[in-house]
Amino acid sequence: MPKTIIEQCEEKGLRVTEQRRTVASVLEAADDHPDVEELYRRASKLDPKISLATVYRTVKLFEDWGLLEKLEFGDGRARYESADRDHHDHLIDLNSGEVIEFIDEEIEALQEKIARKLGYELRGHRLELYGVPRARKD
Repeated sequence: MPKTIIEQCEEKGLRVTEQRRTVASVLEAADDHPDVEELYRRASKLDPKISLATVYRTVKLFEDWGLLEKLEFGDGRARYESADRDHHDHLIDLNSGEVIEFIDEEIEALQEKIARKLGYELRGHRLELYGVPRARKD
């Protein structure tokens, strides 16, 4: 089972304040890819005293320490997810902004094949697909 953000902070010797705990709990509860403003809205429901600046600083700190991954999907908003999540790719709905996570073994195998063909050992990748829903023919 992956370690929580707080557990990772403690292992790395990073001081854990109540506000950092709040931001970490909001991140861990997220089933989407929130930006900082959305994290702030959620965190302020748990701690009305938390400031937007504190959330920005905390997210940047977590990112710098390798606890969060910053995602940019071309909409001008940086979004975040836990860095230790299992590998997955993203499909971004250009109409709604929804981010759909998926895993496809055929794509994974093809990427490995391409890297080998070009003389490389694949160490990682990021795949982002952008699209709009197809019109249904009922």
